[in-house]
Amino acid sequence: MTMTLDDVNQLPAAAFLQAFGAIAEHSPWVAEAAMAARPFASRLATVEAFQQAVAQASREHQRALIEVHPDLAGKAALAGELEPDSRSEQAGAGLDTLTAQEMAEFQDLNGRYRARFGFPFILAVKGAGKARILDAFRQRIDGASEEEFFTALSQVMRIIRFRLEERIDG
Repeated sequence: MTMTLDDVNQLPAAAFLQAFGAIAEHSPWVAEAAMAARPFASRLATVEAFQQAVAQASREHQRALIEVHPDLAGKAALAGELEPDSRSEQAGAGLDTLTAQEMAEFQDLNGRYRARFGFPFILAVKGAGKARILDAFRQRIDGASEEEFFTALSQVMRIIRFRLEERIDG
């Protein structure tokens, strides 16, 4: 369901949080912080408010936001426990149709990545296919910890942008 910008700006606080609290995976604090920037002048201004909420958060909040994201083609996906947005995004990238070999590679990369960085590999998969995702995984797995933290955070912000663009008329 999409809303107009006027609808978004006129939502009471509780309704705003109901509509946008899940934009950032299991982190309603992002929508709560972004809500303070209303009224939004445009859909882009809305996206920027959400992204600023993430950018201005403490390092601990940022890390927690990264850590609550599910692994790509991971245990939550296999168990059918993904949030609706994540399920749709992963399916759109073909991660629900992996071959046994592809699944084994995803599981191996997920485990190695988490062991190395302490958080899940994050990539905004909208518009990406399995091969592109695996290529990104392989390229990033040997990266520097600090660089990878900020790469993951920038991918979270892309995910937020994509999700807001789906919900708010341009």
